[in-house]
Amino acid sequence: MKKPDILENQVKLSYLAIGSNLGNKFHNLEKAKLELERYNVKILKSSSNFLSASWPDSSKPQFLNIVLKVETNLTAIELLKKCNLIEKKLGRIRSKKNDPRSCDIDIIDYDQKIIKEAKLTLPHPRMNKRNFVLLPLFEINKSWKHPKLKINIVKLINSLSIKDLRSIKQL
Repeated sequence: MKKPDILENQVKLSYLAIGSNLGNKFHNLEKAKLELERYNVKILKSSSNFLSASWPDSSKPQFLNIVLKVETNLTAIELLKKCNLIEKKLGRIRSKKNDPRSCDIDIIDYDQKIIKEAKLTLPHPRMNKRNFVLLPLFEINKSWKHPKLKINIVKLINSLSIKDLRSIKQL
């Protein structure tokens, strides 16, 4: 049996985006946080709640979104599996892409690493275009920098359209 590398067990700093647009959205976000803590994902900071239009179909229910700054000793794949398990536990049924859901947890950034695997691409490939990720992330880390693009969060936010910036509301 291979002896685990000491570095593998070190705590990793990560950012998770959580959204809900079905059921009691506030409750779903809070429940997701509790479940993460149960899996030894330590929440260091949570953004405010942000209300945003459903994308790409704004006729669907609005989303309530947050971003969390967390510490974990889980690998990126293990963290993804725990997030998927929590989504399922909170009633998410995976049907059509972008369908309404009770809970959606995305890993936005895992320890500033660039990862490309079968089921996981980090940093999240579309996060730099999403107001509901960038604005809550800015709230909790104003100096965050995109690991792959090497662009700071202020520039990423400034690259959003005025329409995108106006279509989200901090609660």
